Amino acid sequence: MGMAGFTVALMMIGVILSPCLYGKEFSDHQEIKVQSLLKRLNKNALMSIKSEDGDIIDCVPINNQPAFDHPLLRNHTIQMRPSFIPESTSTYTKKKIKATQAWHKNGRCPKNTVPIRRIKKEDILRSKSIESFGRKTNPSIPEDNTYDPSRGHEYAVMNSMQGTYFGTKCTVNMWKPEVQVPDEFSLAQTWLVSGVGTTRNTIEAGLQVFPRIYGDNNLRLFVYWTADGYQSTGCYNNACPGFVQRSNRLTVGVAFTTVSQYEGDQYELSILIWKDGENWWLQIGEELVGYWPGQLFNSLGNGATIVQWGGEIINRETDGKHTSTDMGSGHFADEGFKKASYFRNLMTIDGTNTLTEPQGVYPSTGHDNCYNIKAGDVGTSWGVNFFYGGPGQNERCP
Repeated sequence: MGMAGFTVALMMIGVILSPCLYGKEFSDHQEIKVQSLLKRLNKNALMSIKSEDGDIIDCVPINNQPAFDHPLLRNHTIQMRPSFIPESTSTYTKKKIKATQAWHKNGRCPKNTVPIRRIKKEDILRSKSIESFGRKTNPSIPEDNTYDPSRGHEYAVMNSMQGTYFGTKCTVNMWKPEVQVPDEFSLAQTWLVSGVGTTRNTIEAGLQVFPRIYGDNNLRLFVYWTADGYQSTGCYNNACPGFVQRSNRLTVGVAFTTVSQYEGDQYELSILIWKDGENWWLQIGEELVGYWPGQLFNSLGNGATIVQWGGEIINRETDGKHTSTDMGSGHFADEGFKKASYFRNLMTIDGTNTLTEPQGVYPSTGHDNCYNIKAGDVGTSWGVNFFYGGPGQNERCP
């Protein structure tokens, strides 16, 4: 098939048409589709707050949020609070840190409403297609033995042993990595995974810089989920129905105001995900942000089989070279504290709903000369921990 025929074939199945949505050729029909999507995603708000970074936060009645457009959630009863919060066997007590998002400077959402980042037309236009808005393209997860960095994704992650897990907790160092081109991202996250192939279920949460999704280079809280190996279910944040926002203070898809500085002040965020009945709750710091309803998943109903923590980037190989997109701080793991990014106090949740330190964790990387990972010291207040990251393109990573 020639290039022209190949392009037509792609257009017929609605795949990638150009670096942005349909380039400059934007028909009335496509405009109608965009406006219809915006109407579905952006619900009527009691008030709206303009953030200093350009975001608009809509304070939407909690019962009218986008999650409940999912056909499996039409009759869903909101779980206002979890029935329990997992307890740790550790005697180490972390200092409580209040996470501040940029929109907080200009207001707060009132009681019985939740903050939802407004989706703008230009957000959709940056997507590969209307249908793929808010979803991963060329998705993957870090897998031992099958991981292929040539697919564009590169990782530096720590993996749990195969088992049955009902959640995880970790503390992640907050950095704002530089991203070379808008279609690349850099993130630090945790994955809860079950199933294989098109039956794979994942719950994902962490910190991300992704210009194509958000239109800037700010560090943002994000969530993701899929119930079919990233085929047709799931999305980032509120880009499709699914994740139920509960907090009126912290919300997904929104930027933080504080990030770590090289050899300077260090900021970090505690992430806790756990299964409470059918639902999977997310707590950031001390704030109950929301949950993924159990109806969204199949194999995760029996718990995750692996937990992962670490960094991921996209390498588009612009100009035929490895990307210079940072992972973590943009410095290699060997540099250590205040220079390299870290995860600390990794924990998993067992069948008794207890947080315990995972045993036998092991690292996975693609190109160690581009991004690497190093286990931290044992027997400290940091528990199971590691440093990770790198600058991408350099003399050893051409």
